[in-house]
Amino acid sequence: MANFDVMSFLAMVIVQVGFTGMSFISKLAMDDGINPFVLIAYRQIIATVAITPFALFLERKTRPKITVPILFYIFLSSITGASVNQVFFFMGLNNSSPMIAGAMTNTLPVLTFVFALIFKQESFGIKTKTGQAKVIGTVLCVGGAMLLSFYHGHTIADSTSGIRWNYAEKMTDKRSTYKSHSILGPFLLFCSACSCALWFIIQAKLSPKFPAPYTATMLMCLMASVECSIIGAATKCNVADWSLRSKIRLIAVFYVGIVCSALAFCIMSWCVHRKGPLYTSIFSPLLLVMSTILSWALLREKLYIGTLVGTVLIIVGLYSVLWGKGKEAEQARIADEMEAAGKYREKEDSELQLRPHVNDESQRDTN
Repeated sequence: MANFDVMSFLAMVIVQVGFTGMSFISKLAMDDGINPFVLIAYRQIIATVAITPFALFLERKTRPKITVPILFYIFLSSITGASVNQVFFFMGLNNSSPMIAGAMTNTLPVLTFVFALIFKQESFGIKTKTGQAKVIGTVLCVGGAMLLSFYHGHTIADSTSGIRWNYAEKMTDKRSTYKSHSILGPFLLFCSACSCALWFIIQAKLSPKFPAPYTATMLMCLMASVECSIIGAATKCNVADWSLRSKIRLIAVFYVGIVCSALAFCIMSWCVHRKGPLYTSIFSPLLLVMSTILSWALLREKLYIGTLVGTVLIIVGLYSVLWGKGKEAEQARIADEMEAAGKYREKEDSELQLRPHVNDESQRDTN
């Protein structure tokens, strides 16, 4: 495929692997009793501490000047990407399951595409092949994710994995009787996807003006730490609620802070700057595929015909969008080369027109 960016592709796959682990580990920690607001506050604090050394040392010579407009964009990023997004996500996850969280996350490409159209960061281009590929690919990704989530059909494979995570099963069973809200959970997860889509749009504006992903992530997490700590303290002012006495709570806060905030935000900011917001968001369907595989391997959940068909649709849709974006990039490159060549020819023509005039003047001076 033309202009296939291997680095961006692998980076976004790594991010989705990290988010898959976050859904399971965070769910276990919340089943253990940690409040979602407390988990979010710890996440931002740990992320700030983890990313600060990289921002201070790696970008000390290349960091652009931090202006008031830049700080405003970073503040908007902290609200949409780190605070509101995660408050809705963890509250939705606490009232549903990792599988539902993965399914609702797959509305992100469509929401990002809609917001990108509104803010004129993407062109609809339905009459062009590239535009049709992006639209069809997005629809296939979301349709495949919904099929995978809500349609089972016949069983095609029982789990043959020898791994069985008894602790996870016990923790989930212990609290599933009163932690399952069929409407509230998915609604909150949808609101989280909306907030995340807006974050992609803001990053597309911020990245060209401030190409320092470590510093931007550090400032965003620092602002979000203050915001989420205030929310957490307002909802849970008892010191015992902030305890990290159990191993699963300790593992969860460090995992989501380092892997899913410090690392993920840097990678996604870099990918948005490199490939645009739609490209970055289109990888979210992989989260559901990985969650399904992990559930099958660890919890011995069955695989159904709907799982297989949905996964195929997601892969085809992802390839379609990547092809469309690659073709757009190739067309833009060719247009830039033609424009540069045209300017070069104009410069040569103007120089040729000046030469006879200069020669005539030199001959007159000689005479």
